[in-house]
Amino acid sequence: MEQPTVILGGYLSTSIVYRAMRDTLAEITGQPAYIVPILGHEWWWAGIPPGWAAILLKTECTVRRAATASPTGKVTLIGHSAGGVLSRLYLSPAPFLRHRYSGIEVVDHLITLGSPHNNRGRFFRDGWMARAVYRRYPGAYFAPQVRYTSVAGRSLRGEAGGSAKERWAHTCYRELCGDGEAWGDGLVPVPSALLEGSEQIVLDGIAHYGGTWYGSPEIIPLWWRPEQSMRAAA
Repeated sequence: MEQPTVILGGYLSTSIVYRAMRDTLAEITGQPAYIVPILGHEWWWAGIPPGWAAILLKTECTVRRAATASPTGKVTLIGHSAGGVLSRLYLSPAPFLRHRYSGIEVVDHLITLGSPHNNRGRFFRDGWMARAVYRRYPGAYFAPQVRYTSVAGRSLRGEAGGSAKERWAHTCYRELCGDGEAWGDGLVPVPSALLEGSEQIVLDGIAHYGGTWYGSPEIIPLWWRPEQSMRAAA
C-alpha cells in the first residue's frame, strides 16, 4: 500500500527546488507528498547542534502532519544531501537537546539521495553533523523496523588537473572520502553516499543538483521503484 512521502532538502536549499519532485511522487503514489519548509539561511547553523534541532523540529511537524493522512499510519522520508544525514538522527527515540523526535514511530522507509554519510573532511559545514550522526547511529541502525535505501550518482570523476568541474569534484571527493579521483555526482562521491546495511542504488549520469539529477521526473522511478524500472527496460 502506498503512503505519503516527505522530502527534507539539502544544505542551503529551499522548498522550490523540490516542487517537481513532490509533484512527481504524488502522481506516482497517488498519495500526498510534502516538503519540509526549510529556508536556505537556516542551514547556515548546520555546523552546530542547535541548528540541527531547528531543522529537526520542522521535519517532525511535517512528518507528523503527513502521517495523519496516511492509510498505513506511516510515512516514507526522503532526504537529499545533508537532509539525508539529518533524517537518520530524526529517526532516533533518544532525546536530542532534551527533545525526543522519535521519527521511527511514523517513518518505515528512509531514502537518501546523494547524502554524505561517510564524511571525513572538515571543508563542509555539515561534516561535523555527519560524523556525529555516524558515531551515534552507524549504518542502517534502526533496520529492520526502518527500511533504508541510499542512492548515489555517478556522473563525474574527480581530476586534479582536469576541467573546472573535475577539479572541484576532486576537492570535494578528497575531503569526503579521501579519494579525489573517485566517481560521484559532482559534489558527493559514491563511497560517501552509500550507507552500510542499506539497499544501495548507483545511478549513472546523475548530478547532485541541476540538469539530470536525483529529483528529475524521469529519474525518480529509478530509485523509487528500481525493480519495476528494470523490468520495464528489459
